[in-house]
Amino acid sequence: MGLLSSSSSRLSTSHLTRSRSIIPSCIPFLAFLSVSIFLLYQVDVYIARTRKGPRRYQPTSYLLTPIPGEVKSRVITNGTFDRLFEITWGDDHADIHEEGELLTLRLDKRSGSGFRSKDEYLFGKIDMQLKLVEGNSAGTVTAYYLSSEDDFHDEIDFEFLGNTSGDPYTLHTNVYSQGKGDREQQFFLWFDPTADFHTYTIIWNPQRILFYVDEIPIREFTNNEAIGVPFPNTQPMRIHSSIWNAEEWATKGGRVKTDWSRAPFTAAYRNFNADACIWSSLKGSSCPSNSTNRSWFREKLNTAAVRKLKWAQKYHRVYNYCSDKWRFPEGPGLECKFV
Repeated sequence: MGLLSSSSSRLSTSHLTRSRSIIPSCIPFLAFLSVSIFLLYQVDVYIARTRKGPRRYQPTSYLLTPIPGEVKSRVITNGTFDRLFEITWGDDHADIHEEGELLTLRLDKRSGSGFRSKDEYLFGKIDMQLKLVEGNSAGTVTAYYLSSEDDFHDEIDFEFLGNTSGDPYTLHTNVYSQGKGDREQQFFLWFDPTADFHTYTIIWNPQRILFYVDEIPIREFTNNEAIGVPFPNTQPMRIHSSIWNAEEWATKGGRVKTDWSRAPFTAAYRNFNADACIWSSLKGSSCPSNSTNRSWFREKLNTAAVRKLKWAQKYHRVYNYCSDKWRFPEGPGLECKFV
């Protein structure tokens, strides 16, 4: 699902103070220590912490301005999870409540659980409301993503890396196209995602992929096939979600393990909305060839939305693969030149 191993978080390091009284014999030791700390800092790239931490969300006028042409949410009722999804593993750790409108997944030391959509989609606007594991969630991962099923698969990821109580979740995003990933961006959210349900949206059309959190865009991945960058536009994908144990790497590079005394860990889902093109191997796409009647099919960020995107990336993005010279010494993907 596009996750990296032990390089999933950054170490917080303190600056070494230097004294004029250090004798020359100490210089080689200090040089060795400095290089070691630098390398550890680079290895632990994923949970990047500034001294001030992520800035709290402060609403401004443009954040309250609706995006022109935005599609209104369409809530599918009458047993959404019963009708549209199937449990794929950990059957006894998944429960459907409220006549199919609420689904919960549990993780304990014995098992986690997961589900997927019965339908496949080729382009669409997908909404899901999630409430994440409360309290100490270290070592756990809650994943919500789109994925095809071939070897050279496409994938669009929202993944939530748990943390110790009081520390923020890390929201991990990634895009795979034709089996190639390594396009991670990570964020600290401006709210507590365990206190209530919040909406996580993927808009996927032939021109771009947009990631939204509560109607605020946090990331855009544009179709750059013209310069040789593969884009996921040919393989239908299902919606997947799961909760599972990844204590080897998920929290601070695996240094903080899962506290099983707090199990079961529970994530909850509701208000799934899909305005999307359903794919059939016999009939193809359910959408007209041009889909001009669906605003998301040609959706792009307007001026107000770009302001929101810049705000989210300036104050809440803590890792961007396009800026990672340690992982990509020869340079990241060509698409980074156009971000």
